[in-house]
Amino acid sequence: MAVSSTISSNPMSFKHGLSLWCPQSSPSLHRTLQSSSSSSIGFKTFLRNHVVAASSSSSFANENREYVIVGGGNAAGYAARSFVEHGMADGRLCIVTKEAYAPYERPALTKGYLFPLDKKPARLPGFHTCVGSGGERQTPDWYKEKGIEMLYEDPVTGIDIEKQTATTISGKLLKYGTLIVATGCTATRFPEKIGGNLPGVHYIRDVADADSLISSLEKAHKLVVVGGGYIGMEVAAAAVGWKLDTTIIFPENHLLQRLFTPSLAQKYEEFYQENGVKFIKGASIKNLEAGSDGRVASIKLENGSTIEADTVIIGIGAKPAVSPFERLGLNNSVGGIQVDGQFRTGIPGIFAIGDVAAFPLKMYNRMARVEHVDHARRSAQHCVKSLLTAHTSSYDYLPSFYSRVFEYEGSPRKIWWQFFGDNVGETIQVGNFDPKIATFWIDSGKLKGVLLESGSPEEFQLLPELAKSQPFVDKSKLQSASSVEEALEIARTSLQATV
Repeated sequence: MAVSSTISSNPMSFKHGLSLWCPQSSPSLHRTLQSSSSSSIGFKTFLRNHVVAASSSSSFANENREYVIVGGGNAAGYAARSFVEHGMADGRLCIVTKEAYAPYERPALTKGYLFPLDKKPARLPGFHTCVGSGGERQTPDWYKEKGIEMLYEDPVTGIDIEKQTATTISGKLLKYGTLIVATGCTATRFPEKIGGNLPGVHYIRDVADADSLISSLEKAHKLVVVGGGYIGMEVAAAAVGWKLDTTIIFPENHLLQRLFTPSLAQKYEEFYQENGVKFIKGASIKNLEAGSDGRVASIKLENGSTIEADTVIIGIGAKPAVSPFERLGLNNSVGGIQVDGQFRTGIPGIFAIGDVAAFPLKMYNRMARVEHVDHARRSAQHCVKSLLTAHTSSYDYLPSFYSRVFEYEGSPRKIWWQFFGDNVGETIQVGNFDPKIATFWIDSGKLKGVLLESGSPEEFQLLPELAKSQPFVDKSKLQSASSVEEALEIARTSLQATV
C-alpha cells in the first residue's frame, strides 16, 4: 500500500499475461551446497568462483553480497524479517535505500503522522516495520543486531545483469548473488511549468515529505487538496483536526471513484462537509499560481475560476519506480516489473515485490499491480519463502483495501472501513452510516466483493472469507435487510451453504 492503495489490472489471462520462462535462480543451488555436508566447496567459495567473474573478483572482493534488496520500504522490512526467520540474514543480506530511515509502515504518513501536534501524532521509531501487522519493531539497531547491512540515502541507479552488479548514486558497486527489487512507487507530480514545484506545494511519499508538509500546516490558513482518492481523503481528515479552511478538488464525479459507488461516496462526502471540508468536483486544474513571496497562492481551474490556497497537497496517484530496471521486463498494461507467482522476473536470480511487481492475480485470472501495504507484506514473505525453501506454490492474493481517518483526540467520530474482493457487478447497499454501512458487489449471483464501515472485529474477519469463497447470495434478502448486521448474517449463511 505503499501510502495510497490502488490496484491496476487487466483481463489478460494467466498463460498469456505471464512469461512462463522463469528458471530457478542460483539460490536453489546455493541451498543445495549449504545443506550438503559432503560438499567440498562451500557457498562462499562457490560465489567467488562462479557468480563473481574471475577477471573482476579481486576488485569486488569486499563488495560481494549474497542477497541484495533494492528499496527500503514496507516490502523490504518484511522481507528482512523473513530472511531472519530462515536464518539467512546475518552477514548475507544488504538493503540499499534512498531513505534516511530503516523501513517503516508507510501508511502512517497520511494518517497518524499528520495528526495535529497536540493530538499525539505518530513519529518514528513508533511505526517501523513490522508493527503494522503486530510484529516486532525493527529499528536501525534491530538490523545491526541481525547482521543486516543497511545502505541509507544511496539509491540504486542501475544494474548490470550480465555482471550481476548494482550501482548506487554515490558510485558504490555491489556484486549480488540474488537481487530483490522493492523500490515501490514515486508520487505523480504536476509539471514545473504549471507550478508543480512551487514552495507550499507538497507530495507525500516519505518522512521528509510529511515533515515538510507539517511545517507548512503549522502556518497554513487555506489548504487545497488535489485528488479525491485515499491521500486526498486522509489528508483532508487530518486538516479538519488542524482547523484549516480545506477544499478538495478532483476531476471525478465523487470521492474514490475507482472503489466507492456514488451512493456510498455521498455518505462520506456529507460527513466531510459537516466538518467543514468543501468539494469541487469534476474540475480540471490549469495551473498553480505564486504570490509576491514566491509561494503558492492560488489554483486556477480550466473553467477560469480561482481558488485561494497557501498550502497545496497533490495526491493524484503514483507510478512504479522502475527506471533502473526496464531490462527486467515491464508489463505495459498494468505497469511495473513482470513476475511469476513466486515473484521471479524473466532474469534468473532477480525478483520484484510490492508495489513495483506486476504479478498474476490467481483468483481472478489476470495480471495485476497492487499498491497496498498488505500486498507489500505478503509478497515479501512469499518471495523470500520461495527463494530460501522448497516452497513452490503460486502467490494467491485476495485484494483488500482500507482507510482509517479522524482517529485523533477530539474527532467527531472515527472512520474505519475495509474492502475485500473485486468491485464488479451490481451493488447492494445496506445501512445509513450511523455508524455502519455495507456495500456488496454481486456478479452472476455470486458475492464478489464487500465493503464495511465501522464493523466489529468479528464482522471485519468475515469479509475475506466471503470474498474468497464468493458464495451465491439471495439478492432480494440482502436488499430487504433492515441492518448491516442482518445483511452480514445473510451473507454468512450463504457462505455456510457454499461450504
